[in-house]
Amino acid sequence: MDSPFKIPFYAKLALIFIGIFAFIYTLYIGQRIIVPIVYATILAILLNPLVNYLVRKKVNKIISISIAVLLTIFAVLGVLYIVSSQISMLSDTYPALKLKFNVSSTQIIQWVSQKFNIRISKLNEWISLTQTQAISNLIVGEKLTEAGQMLLTGVLLPVYLFMILYYKPLLLEFTRKLFRLEHHAAVAEVLTNSKKIIQSYLVGLFFEMIIIAILNSAGLLLLGIDYAIILGIIGAILNIIPYVGGIIAIALPMSIAFVTKDSVTYPILVFCVYIFIQFIDNHYIIPRIVASRVKINALVSIIVVLIGGALWGIPGMFLSIPLLAILKVIFDHIESLKPWGFLLGNIVPSASKLSFIKQKNKTLSEIKQS
Repeated sequence: MDSPFKIPFYAKLALIFIGIFAFIYTLYIGQRIIVPIVYATILAILLNPLVNYLVRKKVNKIISISIAVLLTIFAVLGVLYIVSSQISMLSDTYPALKLKFNVSSTQIIQWVSQKFNIRISKLNEWISLTQTQAISNLIVGEKLTEAGQMLLTGVLLPVYLFMILYYKPLLLEFTRKLFRLEHHAAVAEVLTNSKKIIQSYLVGLFFEMIIIAILNSAGLLLLGIDYAIILGIIGAILNIIPYVGGIIAIALPMSIAFVTKDSVTYPILVFCVYIFIQFIDNHYIIPRIVASRVKINALVSIIVVLIGGALWGIPGMFLSIPLLAILKVIFDHIESLKPWGFLLGNIVPSASKLSFIKQKNKTLSEIKQS
């Protein structure tokens, strides 16, 4: 009887890398289709309890889904209205802001020239070259195409959301039929845990964003920083992006304070206020409100956020952590993938757990001595 054919390790490794490359490339080229569907799926998971509640109250299923979708649209439009009204205030004072920025830029150029013994003409030439390159990268046709694509996505997203909520039983039954009968219990557990994680994470994130927006705006108002409300809201939205968003959220109000105020003390005070808010957020708000449902370690979180940004841009950075949390749930329920689920988690083993490494090293040293 012929022995079963075994694929060599290097061939398996090559197939794995080819598969990963093909999968990532598919995600990249299909982002305009995939990203809205992923967002709609996550929103559908979040709105599913509301739809179920309305259906239990004898409300027609289509009407229940329509109510949930309309409430989402009104909430998004409300946020956009607040942000746009604040941006319009910013645009009214844009000429004065631009003048102050030019004055501050001139002072910085003079300071750099004196401090590092660089001619002002050289610095101006470098700035002009940098501006020219930045403007050349902003191709009008591409930006109009992106704006049109964003508008199309905004129109299609509610449609996707409605359809996913309506065809939820069909999608769940399809998922069940993909697996054998003995795997149905594990599949049901993965789906249930993924749903709970997404719901708790997004609800906690929403309340965290509101609290951070209030704290940011209040801190900037107390310091007398211009455009405090819009900066506070933008900072709260950016704070959703783990680690990377917090850095950008601090840099923006510091820049405004530096341009609009005469003293360098104000940017430092803004930095201190934001660091204090970040301390409160990391030590009190996230553990108590977000409840650490997404138990991903910091190293993996940073890497995944950067990969999401490289793959799908800003939408990918927002989606990276929820998708990684779902992936961890799947890994934790598949025996051969449990080590990868452990790698994604935030449980650091104690030194006693690593005793086998010390024992192996000790054995090797004994063999060498003998």
